[in-house]
Amino acid sequence: MNRTAAFTLASLLLSSSAVWAKLPPLSDEAKAKAAEAAAKTAHAGKVDNYKLCKSMDSVAARYAAEAKKQGKTVKPTASLAPCADPGAFVYPPPAAAATAAAAPAAAAPAKTMAAAPAATPAKK
Repeated sequence: MNRTAAFTLASLLLSSSAVWAKLPPLSDEAKAKAAEAAAKTAHAGKVDNYKLCKSMDSVAARYAAEAKKQGKTVKPTASLAPCADPGAFVYPPPAAAATAAAAPAAAAPAKTMAAAPAATPAKK
């Protein structure tokens, strides 16, 4: 093997080890920012779908009106769900959401435990 090939091989081996290096775990703050960014992106998608739905309704209504003016009969479209406005973006902090979810969940097992002995299935 000549020197150039050996140097190229060595540099490739050394640089590929950096690819396998582990990144440190994300901090809680970084995780919260990532979750909020994901929620904003999801809400933006809902807003885009709402705007698209409204524009399609507008185009369909304009087409039906123009066709009616020309004396054409337009078949009614299949009944679809009305466009749902997602509203303004509101991001609940994860701690508040976890607390709100934990409160009903903590009360539910107590009711289930009381009803469990009475609802045992019959043996075959």
